[in-house]
Amino acid sequence: MKKLLRILMFIVIGAVFIGTFVWLWNKSQPKQTFYEIVEVEEGTIENTSVATGEVAPRDEVLIKPQIPGIISSVLKEAGDFVKEGDIIATVKVVPEMIDLNSSESRVNVAKINLKRIESEYERQKMLFDKGVIAREEMDQSEADYKRALEELENAEDNYDIIRTGMSSKTAQYSNTQIRSTITGMILDVPVKVGNSVIQSNTFNEGTTIAIVADMNDLIFVGDLDETEVGRVHTGMPIKLS
Repeated sequence: MKKLLRILMFIVIGAVFIGTFVWLWNKSQPKQTFYEIVEVEEGTIENTSVATGEVAPRDEVLIKPQIPGIISSVLKEAGDFVKEGDIIATVKVVPEMIDLNSSESRVNVAKINLKRIESEYERQKMLFDKGVIAREEMDQSEADYKRALEELENAEDNYDIIRTGMSSKTAQYSNTQIRSTITGMILDVPVKVGNSVIQSNTFNEGTTIAIVADMNDLIFVGDLDETEVGRVHTGMPIKLS
């Protein structure tokens, strides 16, 4: 029995040795290379570069308010087309109490002054009709009266602007109406009704009411490998996918 096992072991070892030798011999043999033979034709070689990025508007316009306040209505949303001058949103003015009181005081003073000048004007008119005073005095009194009327009207307009952001004269040009400054598509409206907004100034960029862009003027913004930069030039056609 032991003799049989010994014979089997020698057979297995011999088989492994022979198999290893054959495998190493086959591996050392040079591989045969096959070449495909094609007919030579004249053509164009295209050398392309791949860049990752996105198509975006050349210019985006940020619409900002000209006065501080609270958004009272939003009339447009992202994706809407707007023309220059279209109303995007409206702002409710929150007046400063100091300015409001000052403008109200100016209105009261103008009323008192008008009442005094009007009384003087009526008296001068009566004297002129009787021939007591000269035409020059009458003209001066009338001019004073008209100036007093104008001062009261201006004071009332100023009071309305401070209180509501508009007056009867400037309603169609009111700063409370946030209008688009260009014709294009609204890309984003980052505010909602009730949001507080401020105008841009030296210390603050202001609140963006909407972002509008001309979608007829687009550019591709992407990243290109620095080794490919020298091959790119203005006017080169691109294919988007």
